Amino acid sequence: MTHVSGWRIVVPVKGGDEAKTRLALPPDQRRGLALAMALDCLAACLATPGVGLVVCVSDDPVVLRSARAAGAVTVSPGRPGLARAVDAGLASLERGPTAVLLGDVPALRPRDLATALEEALGVPGPALVTDTEGTGSVLLAEVGGDVPHRFGPDSARHHLQAGARALTAPVPSLRRDVDTLADLAAALGLGVGPRTRQAVPPDLLAPCAGRPC
Repeated sequence: MTHVSGWRIVVPVKGGDEAKTRLALPPDQRRGLALAMALDCLAACLATPGVGLVVCVSDDPVVLRSARAAGAVTVSPGRPGLARAVDAGLASLERGPTAVLLGDVPALRPRDLATALEEALGVPGPALVTDTEGTGSVLLAEVGGDVPHRFGPDSARHHLQAGARALTAPVPSLRRDVDTLADLAAALGLGVGPRTRQAVPPDLLAPCAGRPC
């Protein structure tokens, strides 16, 4: 197990042909964009004050290699599935402040993540950041390291029913996950990381002319 001071962030990432299948793009563009979004997310985590370790969990060798090059520790879950990936990442850590962050928030700003983690310190139990729509879960954090996750469809409701407390901090870049082209357009409006911007097809960037997307 890995011992480190500060928050430990577990980031599960699906790569290859199974990555971001709801993005209506040609397969090569979709795979490249999914990887770019994950790497921008990891970079933001690594730049966040108070974060001591970032663990990327994936069964895709390209994702693992790229994540290591970016400075993250990597774990292969051994078996497919989001829940198993999260479990594998958590199992690699000793107890301590721990958060699970899904790797599809390409507009993530370190200040927003730091704000959410600071608020989570005052929560006696799991702390939840929902997505922009309020139905999904983007971040689940727990100071003691016990992260009882319920990721999947309608996960925000399941996490809240299991005892998580929803954080209220205005952290738009953290809440804006990307599953569809409409989500991507919204993230571009906030301003995405450099890898994502480079991977976005030019025709999707055209409406952003003159804006910091």
